[in-house]
Amino acid sequence: MLVLASRAEVTIPKAGDETDIIAMYSGKPKFLLNYVDLAEKNSVHKSITIYADDVKKLKKDFQGLFKIVKAAGGLVINEHYEGLVIYRRGFWDLPKGKIDPGEKKKAAAIREVQEETGVEELTLEEKLITTYHTYQDINKKRVLKKTYWYLMKADKVDLIPQAEEGIKKAKWVNLTEFMANKPKIFRNIKDIINYYNNVFLEERV
Repeated sequence: MLVLASRAEVTIPKAGDETDIIAMYSGKPKFLLNYVDLAEKNSVHKSITIYADDVKKLKKDFQGLFKIVKAAGGLVINEHYEGLVIYRRGFWDLPKGKIDPGEKKKAAAIREVQEETGVEELTLEEKLITTYHTYQDINKKRVLKKTYWYLMKADKVDLIPQAEEGIKKAKWVNLTEFMANKPKIFRNIKDIINYYNNVFLEERV
């Protein structure tokens, strides 16, 4: 995980703690690419934090390194408080996809969930969080995907995974038990489910 922060938000780790990397931004955008590569390939460090006095410039410089792609998706909960998950390309995931030109974020989120899972009747409740992840496209160009996530409600219906999008499974699960079994799952998807389980629900108790 790579975090961009202001100097005030950073706590310098104790000597000998090598689970996290914390570095001050030099002001040179190419400097950031080294840490992007490390975050993508590294399995040792829990997080990499880059900080600066001018965090707005840091974020602007960081985004300038990438082609920005915007997407939207949903965490769907049924009447039994089960969540809808999909299995795609070897990982458990949540339904999501790119926002079409001129399309609203909420409309895109609903459309993508419907297309990828076959659930037709959806109620969009509210926004959850926004996630970011990086990858390289087929032309080796770096892409930063910004995904808007929404909480949705639906009846427990039979699911139809969208095979043409590489989705092999779609099913309803108890999200707490699902995460306890440590599924093979992308970190940003894990963040969404953990946010729902540990923050969203607790705030509404």
